[in-house]
Amino acid sequence: LFRSVAVPTDTIYGVAALAQNKEAVRKLYDIKGRNFKKPVAICVSEREEIPKWGHVTSTTEKILRDLLPGPMTVVLKRTSNLNSDLNPHTFAIGIRIPNNDLIRDLERACGEPLALTSANISNHQSTISIEEFKEIWPNVDLIVDGGVLHDGTRQGSTVVDLSSDGCFEIIRKGCAYEKTLAVLQQN
Repeated sequence: LFRSVAVPTDTIYGVAALAQNKEAVRKLYDIKGRNFKKPVAICVSEREEIPKWGHVTSTTEKILRDLLPGPMTVVLKRTSNLNSDLNPHTFAIGIRIPNNDLIRDLERACGEPLALTSANISNHQSTISIEEFKEIWPNVDLIVDGGVLHDGTRQGSTVVDLSSDGCFEIIRKGCAYEKTLAVLQQN
């Protein structure tokens, strides 16, 4: 059994761990050398799973339908169902549904959300091939080689905060900024 896996996503390579498992979350932070106060997102496979982990309003529900799956992370108020050891310093949770069958199938097989962050040492360049994150290989339980990722921009997902009903804030422009902004302005 593995606690961490490096996988291709629809943007860059990521490292994932079981979000509901305290030890797996701790290992994810250790792999990256990441500050525990810096939150990580979760990955789910279907939009219908989102309300279990983040509070969805009628306004955000339409936005989620228009944006996901895709290279966006939506930040919502977290629910009490989420592991209290995951991002304990914030009331919010970033949620992704990558447009990538492999990681969505992995999440389905695990039966719970995956904590997901970029496959690199914290604050280093994002990676588009497994060779680019060799320094973390010894600490990752499983590495899935999806080849060199398509566009090579190294931009992660666009991150939009929808935790306050009726307003939004784009936290990180990312690779889907224009599409995200257009959807938000329509709603």
